[in-house]
Amino acid sequence: MHEQTEKQQVQSSGFIVNRELLMKLAPFLSLILLCAFFSVGSPYFFSIDNLMTIALQTAVIGIMAVGVTYVIVTGGIDLSLGSVMAFSGVCAGIAATFGVPLILCMTAGVAAATLCGLLNGVLVAKMGIPSFIATLGLMMSVRGLNMVFTDGRPIYFLDFPAFRMLAQGKLFGVIPYPVIFLFVVALVAAYILRRTVFGRYIYAVGSNEEASRLSGINVQRFKLMVYAVCGFLTGIAGIILASRLNSGQPSAGVGYELEAIAAVVIGGTSLSGGVGTIWGTVTGAFIMSVLKNGLNLTGVSQFWQMVAMGVVVVAAVFLDNQRKRAQRR
Repeated sequence: MHEQTEKQQVQSSGFIVNRELLMKLAPFLSLILLCAFFSVGSPYFFSIDNLMTIALQTAVIGIMAVGVTYVIVTGGIDLSLGSVMAFSGVCAGIAATFGVPLILCMTAGVAAATLCGLLNGVLVAKMGIPSFIATLGLMMSVRGLNMVFTDGRPIYFLDFPAFRMLAQGKLFGVIPYPVIFLFVVALVAAYILRRTVFGRYIYAVGSNEEASRLSGINVQRFKLMVYAVCGFLTGIAGIILASRLNSGQPSAGVGYELEAIAAVVIGGTSLSGGVGTIWGTVTGAFIMSVLKNGLNLTGVSQFWQMVAMGVVVVAAVFLDNQRKRAQRR
């Protein structure tokens, strides 16, 4: 009787382990299924040009999503991504109008976005304002600043024709540079999150903030740093977008924050914090791009594409809830 009970427990735990593994692999399996489905639906899907287009479309959202993964793992959220990204391009454009060298223009854009991230960190960590409210307020304020600084008009990089190469150049004439930037950023961010003390503290703060504080972790400082890192990566994404557009567009990036957050959630990161991986986020970003591209190729309207995106995000949150229930059993 005792042996039978043990056997049932082993079988039960094995089922749970397999279920958890299946949940973790769900984003990657979903990406493979989507690619297989659209390759059957359209003969153009699996062409090199189309795959590179998907990768290029993923790069900007993917880099922002990597940054906001850190924030969401700590249990926070950042709704200011789109505005801050546009702010980065606008600041770089303003610097360009003063004849500043191109490298300093790009540095100014990234630094401005990092300052915005730092301000988010101060509002959330130091002043105790809920991240949803703090970043929503900054989103509106920075969007307004973009309009004030530019009078609502784009700033073109007319004196820097080489600036386009940052986003439009290709390695060996095939791989767009932004795709390389995305994988370099993801590689470094994944290493920091999984292999360093800083990364372990991010998971600890997201799992139980009070226990982390009692364990000696300076929670406020780590939150501040996490938001600053998110701002820094958003600034890089903003410079790449400005290069693609060859201008600093004050109205750029509207809705990008929701796409980045959706990519993080689809990739398996829990909105309640403590769980998430960078490669899951990158997979989530590719899922969204593949879905958009495949639906375009098969002639589905923009309106139905929005419906499909919403369904995917809700399904991802449902899977996250199922994973938590499996862990509690």
